[in-house]
Amino acid sequence: MKKHHTPTGVCHITQKQLPLRHLVIGSSIRKNIYELIKADHPDFDEKSYLTLEQLGVYRRKYLEQLLIREMGELTSVEQEVIKSISEQELVTSNIEGELAENTSLGDRMADNIASFGGSWRFISIFFSFLLIWMLINVYVLSTRPFDPYPFILLNLILSCLAAIQAPIIMMSQNRKESKDRQRSEYDYKVNLKAELEIRMLHEKVDHLIVHQNQRLMEIQQIQVDLLEDIMSRSKV
Repeated sequence: MKKHHTPTGVCHITQKQLPLRHLVIGSSIRKNIYELIKADHPDFDEKSYLTLEQLGVYRRKYLEQLLIREMGELTSVEQEVIKSISEQELVTSNIEGELAENTSLGDRMADNIASFGGSWRFISIFFSFLLIWMLINVYVLSTRPFDPYPFILLNLILSCLAAIQAPIIMMSQNRKESKDRQRSEYDYKVNLKAELEIRMLHEKVDHLIVHQNQRLMEIQQIQVDLLEDIMSRSKV
């Protein structure tokens, strides 16, 4: 039995011989990325091969230049998006689960207290407490009230409650703002990656259309040559 040999090629940059399934030919590389490779390796042409790893390096370099032209200096978020594209990784994840895992016991208590303090239930209970307190001291214990009018003890309790409740609500609000910032950063990463992927996809489609048109023109030219040969023979 004859052995089937796997077709191989040599990477132009690393000079490693690899199976063709691990290589990309220069003619199939998008124009902008092809020009970057050509700038670093002038002898690289459309018949040369490149490993998928090296192609990922130049894709990342192209995306970095694209973002620098539009936004200036790259942030860590943008660098993370570029890395995920070049390595074909996903940036989507269940961020709510991650935020819940990073919540401490104090944060959960602050959220619960702030949620209860801003509800109609708290308002109803609080006004009921104030009304009962006043009724007891004015009518029930009118002869010997433990907090006579103008209810100095009640004012002290209310001041202490406000002093404790305010920082707890601020803690909860600060944590929610932090969560909102993380959600906004996550949405920005997803949207940025989607935009860059769409741009690269458009460039790839344009590149394929150009090459397809060139091949059709070559086929048509060959057909014209064949027709001319047939016509010249028929005249003879």
